[in-house]
Amino acid sequence: MVDGMWVWGAIGLVLLTVEMATGTFYVLWFGVSALSVAIAMWLFPNIPHAIQFAMFAALSFSSLAIWRLNYKKTETHSRVGQAQGEEIGRVGIVFEACGPNQNGKIRFTQGVMGAKEWVAISNKTIEKGTEGRVIAVEGNALRIESI
Repeated sequence: MVDGMWVWGAIGLVLLTVEMATGTFYVLWFGVSALSVAIAMWLFPNIPHAIQFAMFAALSFSSLAIWRLNYKKTETHSRVGQAQGEEIGRVGIVFEACGPNQNGKIRFTQGVMGAKEWVAISNKTIEKGTEGRVIAVEGNALRIESI
């Protein structure tokens, strides 16, 4: 008859192989738990089957729960094409007046996010020829304030 230690060891290795194929970290804890039961069977070979299954279930679900509580998911969305604040504070010259009721245009000496000229919006009227500072990126326009 096959020893229980080898059965639990084989189950653990199969589950770890499945984990390596999927890379989800969910199956990992079941594989580690099965290997832990195999080690317990090696130390104490006469553990009843009910205790083995209870130990496997308790180790699996507790390790999975601990991992889920401490797991920090990383951001999955791409930031390509978004300023994310790098352009805040850049200074340019307003060459079309802007204000609360009209959009204007601002020009930079160096390109900002790939362009030298941008649509400018402002809460206060800013006249042509005035220097403006970027305070926010709003869609395809830059919110500016006068300096």
